[in-house]
Amino acid sequence: MFLGYSIFLMKNIYVLIALVLLISACQQQPRILPVLSTDPVKYDSDDPAIWINPNDPSKSLIIGTDKNADGALYVFDLEGKIIEEKVVRGLQRPNNVDLGYQLALGEDTVDFVVTGERLNHKLRVFSFPEMKAIDNGGFDMFEGETGLEQRDLMGIAVYQRESDSTTYVIMGRKTGPSGSYLWQYKLEADSIGVLRAKLVRKFGKYSGQKEIEAIAVDHELGYIYYSDEGVGVRKYYADPEKGNEELALFATSGIKDDHEGISIYDTGNGKGFILLSDQQADKFHIFARDGSATNPHQHELIKVVKVSTHESDGSEITSVRLNDQFPKGVFVAMSDNKTFQYYRPEDILDSLLIN
Repeated sequence: MFLGYSIFLMKNIYVLIALVLLISACQQQPRILPVLSTDPVKYDSDDPAIWINPNDPSKSLIIGTDKNADGALYVFDLEGKIIEEKVVRGLQRPNNVDLGYQLALGEDTVDFVVTGERLNHKLRVFSFPEMKAIDNGGFDMFEGETGLEQRDLMGIAVYQRESDSTTYVIMGRKTGPSGSYLWQYKLEADSIGVLRAKLVRKFGKYSGQKEIEAIAVDHELGYIYYSDEGVGVRKYYADPEKGNEELALFATSGIKDDHEGISIYDTGNGKGFILLSDQQADKFHIFARDGSATNPHQHELIKVVKVSTHESDGSEITSVRLNDQFPKGVFVAMSDNKTFQYYRPEDILDSLLIN
């Protein structure tokens, strides 16, 4: 009798364990799959930018960094294929990348791409989509700072002021003092079309815990966001004439380890979403772009999604219709298998988007 009871008990224990495992599996958040992955870069993919072709959005392009001492800027089409004739090689550890439109250069205007070479502390500027250098070999960044890490370039973002089209580059680094961690430079050409970078302000609190890499600009609303890794996302005015007051610190909890890539999805009329990479969790946290009903700087968490991208450092998003495959734009996220992955924003944002 005792043996029969023991067998009955063991069977029920196994059933209970199986039930617990089944419930746990059902509670696992499903991973969102990308539409496609790009061809791999040579060394270490890190950060993307999206160029919208003003004449034909279906011919828009993706730019991505290959972070190495023998690094490069890669250019991909919307199928994820490398366009070899546009790749710029021989860059000294380019970290992040951003771009802008219609920069005045003499009698012409050009779209352009910027990146920072970490190993020689230079800002690099290339016309786009030609990918031709327009910086005479680059501009020295963080001049006068002591120690290599205080000049070791990392995050970068472009801000183009809507009122007068003035173009700025916001540059970050491996480490620096709180209150002046980020430096902002004005990009402009002289009377004969020679491009220059002029320092206009130093700003930005820093916790000192890890580093600041991801920087994003909301051009329409005029804000800069950056990830103070391990602490949260900090928010400032993008216009240097509006001062250096910190407007918000959010995303201070729920992140597994590093706060990383920031991207802004515009749904019109100042509304939309801020997407933040929770790097080690392979998740993105989604916040309201326009803040709360009473405070535009109170960005509450709306949703967390799990993605197939692994250890995503840099990411970028657009809401512009590109083609039938990407009718509501594209979300591009770096993955640590040397690729960049393309997602449909509607797969990431799901019910947050109104059809």
